[in-house]
Amino acid sequence: MNFDAYARTAVELVNAELDDLDGLKSLFAGEQGWMGDEATDKDLAGLRRAQRRLREVFEYGTGGRDAEAVKELNSLLEAYPVQPRISGHDAGDWHMHVTGRGALVSAEYLAGAVWGLAVWLCEYGSARFGICADERCGNVYLDTSSNNCRRFCSERCATRSHVAAHRARKRAATTLTSA
Repeated sequence: MNFDAYARTAVELVNAELDDLDGLKSLFAGEQGWMGDEATDKDLAGLRRAQRRLREVFEYGTGGRDAEAVKELNSLLEAYPVQPRISGHDAGDWHMHVTGRGALVSAEYLAGAVWGLAVWLCEYGSARFGICADERCGNVYLDTSSNNCRRFCSERCATRSHVAAHRARKRAATTLTSA
């Protein structure tokens, strides 16, 4: 069972733009495309609430507030209980899925996302939860670096932030020499 993939669905949810059902459908693109076809406004509302709560987990983790991250994850695990299921497309492809017990698409998605994030926290600690250091971004990420040194959600944000800092230093140096 790939718990990292479930944890990444939590990251995708927190970073998603859930303005309308179209935004929700793009969250469910790919393997979970069937969820987008079945999603309703009720799913959208539930995922927005969970999105805020999951962001708090990342904020607690990056702030070194492990006990609060654990408390919130435990609350989310209670709200979105898991039901493991064996799944497969043929007799040689059996594998486990973590699904929700609710009738809503959002309950199924959230059960896996919350479970994956909880397993991630137990395995790696909440210090591996990150919020992008580029102040224009704010996306969350899971730090998979070997020495827990990641600061940005993507190479794009890292480059953009480094270029902005370089330009600011050049401006400051120019201002000092011309004064």
